[in-house]
Amino acid sequence: MSKKLLVGGVETFSMVDYPGQMAAVVFLQGCPWRCPFCHNVDLQKIGKETGFVWEKFVDFLRERRGKLDAVVFSGGEPLVQDALADAIAEVKELGYKIGIHTGGFRPELFKRILPEVDWVGFDIKTPLKSERYDAAVGQKHFDKVMESLKALVASGKSYECRTTCDPRLLSVADIYTIADELKALDVKEYYLQQYRPIPSDKTSTEADCEKFFDDKDLQLYLKKTFKIYDARK
Repeated sequence: MSKKLLVGGVETFSMVDYPGQMAAVVFLQGCPWRCPFCHNVDLQKIGKETGFVWEKFVDFLRERRGKLDAVVFSGGEPLVQDALADAIAEVKELGYKIGIHTGGFRPELFKRILPEVDWVGFDIKTPLKSERYDAAVGQKHFDKVMESLKALVASGKSYECRTTCDPRLLSVADIYTIADELKALDVKEYYLQQYRPIPSDKTSTEADCEKFFDDKDLQLYLKKTFKIYDARK
């Protein structure tokens, strides 16, 4: 691989990062966004020495052929790294399915790798309005997100959209809005993910975090809106 893939960490076995598949997860360094609920802030900056070497992870994957189904590229934001496409090709050659977790930051790279990807977990941060989205991620990247999301829906690939319900960022009404916007884009599969307060969050209570899941009308609406919906707590 001509470009070096900068790895922040690995998970050698997971049953939750690629639905229905036994997967290894590689967490890539770098993310241009500063979402307030981020639990992987150590991965935001790129270039930090971590001790994790891509070539050693590939050696591990060679040994695990027939025992693992898939490899998931997570982060950080995997689309930050130019070496991603070559890394995906290297893993595909070993016979693994490919999953990726992304917010759609870099649509030109996303569309280039999409034919080689088997499943995508696509993060939806806020209602699909530029001022809300850009404020949440700390960058004016809403148009990039929408370009990637539309490409994903049109691709025919297996995917899910999901939203982490940070009560500092979202209201119950916002989730209704997101659902309607995603339905209009023909998204079929959607999940709400419970927010776990990060150490710097001194205001969010358990009730604040649970309200999205305790609202029976909202949960029923989401089940009716999407072909596949579930709450992840």
